[in-house]
Amino acid sequence: MDNGEFIPEIGIVDYEGAQAASVLGMTDLFAAAEARARAQGGGNPLRLRISHWRTATGQSAPERTYDTLPGASGHPTVIIVPPGLGDPPAKAVAEVYAAWLRDQHSKGSVLGSVCKGAFLLGETGLFAGRTVTTHWTYEEQLIRTFPDVSINTDRIIIDDGDILTAGGVMAWIDLSLKLIERFLGPNVMLDTARAFLVDPPGREQSYYSTFSPRLNHGDAAILKVQHWLQASEGKESGLGALAEQAGLEQRTFMRRFQKATGHTTGEYVQRLRMHKARDLLQFTQDPVDTVAWKVHYSDPSAFRKVFNRVVGLTPAEYRQRFRGGL
Repeated sequence: MDNGEFIPEIGIVDYEGAQAASVLGMTDLFAAAEARARAQGGGNPLRLRISHWRTATGQSAPERTYDTLPGASGHPTVIIVPPGLGDPPAKAVAEVYAAWLRDQHSKGSVLGSVCKGAFLLGETGLFAGRTVTTHWTYEEQLIRTFPDVSINTDRIIIDDGDILTAGGVMAWIDLSLKLIERFLGPNVMLDTARAFLVDPPGREQSYYSTFSPRLNHGDAAILKVQHWLQASEGKESGLGALAEQAGLEQRTFMRRFQKATGHTTGEYVQRLRMHKARDLLQFTQDPVDTVAWKVHYSDPSAFRKVFNRVVGLTPAEYRQRFRGGL
């Protein structure tokens, strides 16, 4: 079947171990949006093709196992690797899908992943030199697996043109709405979001993630400083005092600290302080200026700027969104 009109196709990789809720949820969200687009257009023909892809035993590449436009030719416009359950896919499984994904990418398909799906998509080698995201709890594992990748887990979605990555396990909603907006327009996207009672794109993973410092790096001198900072909740941030705690010359300390933790000392202390500030904003009624003082900022305006940069919300916005029933 081919009526000559271009119909974007979103393919979902239903690999072994993929989270069924995300595969079916994306399918429903795309289908609902596509129906709204047709209704707004006066009942015109199909606007968006949705397909599932899976490799059966003995097959060398995935095939469509579900298709809203069966019999049509072509390859997917976008292919999404959903989150997985349990451990990342076995190497043999990942390699079969990775080879096919690389081939589809070479033909013009945009590739995307959600949460732990990044481990499968990363096997393509297409992450090299890029910045991607996954759930913040998998950041270190993804770095170990793909050391030539830059990872920003503050972001819910990173759109790198031909590669899209989304953060947490429910970020398939954000990615789906982004693609609905791209292919069916902002009105359809907003209408779909309202119907499903979900926020339109715009939130970030930094709103939800907590600061989990690396402690398994094996550098005893740096670990000693990290424990000292944790105990004092980042009260002391001067480079001289930190280097003295480590028993290292300042330049050596700075180099080893960043290698071990992935942060400069300034970034590390700021994130440690903002972690405490989140708790105070969520679980106390302290004014923002008091929260700033409790996390060792004498200038409340400086605290507000740092909080906004690290978290992505102002202290007042964070408290309104997350406060615990006070």
